[in-house]
Amino acid sequence: MIGAGLPRTGTTSLREGLPLLLGGPVHHMSEVFAHPELAGGWARALDGEPPPWETLLGGYVGAVDVPAAMCWRELAAAYPDALIVLSHREDAATWHRSMAATVLPRTREMLARPDDPVTPVFERMFHGLVPDLDDLDDPARAAAAYRRWNDTVMAEAPSDRLLVWQPTDGWEPLCRALDLPVPDVPFPHLNSTADHRARHRDREVRDAARRAEADPPP
Repeated sequence: MIGAGLPRTGTTSLREGLPLLLGGPVHHMSEVFAHPELAGGWARALDGEPPPWETLLGGYVGAVDVPAAMCWRELAAAYPDALIVLSHREDAATWHRSMAATVLPRTREMLARPDDPVTPVFERMFHGLVPDLDDLDDPARAAAAYRRWNDTVMAEAPSDRLLVWQPTDGWEPLCRALDLPVPDVPFPHLNSTADHRARHRDREVRDAARRAEADPPP
C-alpha cells in the first residue's frame, strides 16, 4: 500500500490501522526517526536517486506520510500491484492550520540541527510541494499547493489503483479497495494537534539521544 497523502491527513492513523489489514508494519516518518540509518537513503530518493527500494522498505507492507509520499510515483512503478491511497482533509484551510501548528515548526526545528542524521530528509521533504518552505506559512499559497498536490495525484495515479480517503471514512473504503473484511475494532484516530504538542518534551529527549549516538564524544 502506497500513501500519496501529505502529512496531517490521517497518516498516523493509517500507520496504526493498516497493519491490522495488511499483517505487517507500515512505514511512516516516525520510522526514519527510529531508524536514522535510513535517512541517507531517503534523502537520495528525494533527490531522484533512490537506492533499491528494499533497502528502505524491506519488512514493511506499506508506506504512508513523508518521505514516502513524495516518492509515490516511483513507488507505484516499483510496486505495480500496490493500492495508492490519497489521504486528505476536509478542506485546504483545515490542513494548513494543522500543518502550521505541528509539522512546520517541527521542520524548522530540524533544519536548525545540522548535526542530526535525519535533517537531510527535512531539507528535501517538501521540494515536490512548494519552491520554498516559507510558502507554506502563507495560507493562500499553502492551500494552493495542497490542492495542486491532490489534483496531481488524482490525475496521474491509475484510477483502478487509487483510493481517495479521509480519516472520517474509517475502515470501509480501505477494506473494499483491499478486498478484506472490516475489523471488529474502531478505526484509530491518532495524532491530533493537541496530541502532537503534548509530545514535544518526549521528542526533545529522543532527538538529543539520536544526535548523541550519531556523533559520540571522543
